[in-house]
Amino acid sequence: GELLAYGSLHLEGKDIRMSGQDVKRGTFSHRHAVVFDHNTNAQHNRLNGLREAKGIMRIYNSFLSEFAVLGFEYGYAMAHPDNLVIWEAQFGDFSNGAQTIIDQFLASGESKWLRQNGLIMLLPHGYEGQGPEHSSARMERYLQLCGNLNMTVANLTTSANLFHSFRRQLARNFRKPLIIMSPKSGLRHPLSVSPIEDFETGKKFKEVIDDNNVSTKAKRILFCSGKIAYELIAKKEELQSKDIAVVRIEQLYPYPAEQVQKIVDKHKGAEIVWVQEEPANSGAWEYLSSRYVHFKNARLIARPISSSPATGYAKLHTIEQTKIIEESFTI
Repeated sequence: GELLAYGSLHLEGKDIRMSGQDVKRGTFSHRHAVVFDHNTNAQHNRLNGLREAKGIMRIYNSFLSEFAVLGFEYGYAMAHPDNLVIWEAQFGDFSNGAQTIIDQFLASGESKWLRQNGLIMLLPHGYEGQGPEHSSARMERYLQLCGNLNMTVANLTTSANLFHSFRRQLARNFRKPLIIMSPKSGLRHPLSVSPIEDFETGKKFKEVIDDNNVSTKAKRILFCSGKIAYELIAKKEELQSKDIAVVRIEQLYPYPAEQVQKIVDKHKGAEIVWVQEEPANSGAWEYLSSRYVHFKNARLIARPISSSPATGYAKLHTIEQTKIIEESFTI
């Protein structure tokens, strides 16, 4: 989905610039935008070899100074608003080193200086037992910075949504930063695969993905965002449950109030639950429950409040994750 977006933009004459600590290969061996000759070590940029492509792909493995690199990319995106400019953290946690740039420029630049910027940040995010420096992109920090429609924050689960989110950045007649809690295990998950028709003309980005595999009226709606949806769907299929809906909020800000309301109305009277794998004081919960009526009285299922983003003990991670999934369908 990502490479299709880049290729299609190249065919339309749009240039793309990308930097990050391992972006040519992709930290999770997923991108392979550049391949190397085994004998000569010569580089081959696949995206610059497209026939009839008018755009150029500039991709750089950058050094480990997130503050400096993100600051440069912010400036580049300001000077070249017609380019797709992307910075990818090796893991989302590593954006901590660029927090000054995020606070002072990315989130507030339009409000302070009336200067729009379309920079994209890809922040690998998801709890998979890899420890506290490899799990959380600190979604809660970005959501706390959201206001006045200053940026987009998304946590995506399908390849088509990733495709459309990139293309939407340049299709708009304005520019906003795009923060994506990008997938890790989701890169190879069967449920992340979209049918080819979802990429075709006339299709668009989906802020919310509803659950159509339910009875006429669900008794419980499990709202969630990101990769935990895959685990909830798997558990639902295992139990053959038809009265619980698993609904994915793909775009957290701007909040898709109308789409959420339609689902709540469709299952009127159903218990509303927010499920997240992050601790209760992290993730999207405090943002959603403090701002939006749908979650004012919702029930939370999450890890306990924690000062650390995640446990460093793989067995404890598995216990915590299993408890979240089980509780979503039993209590």
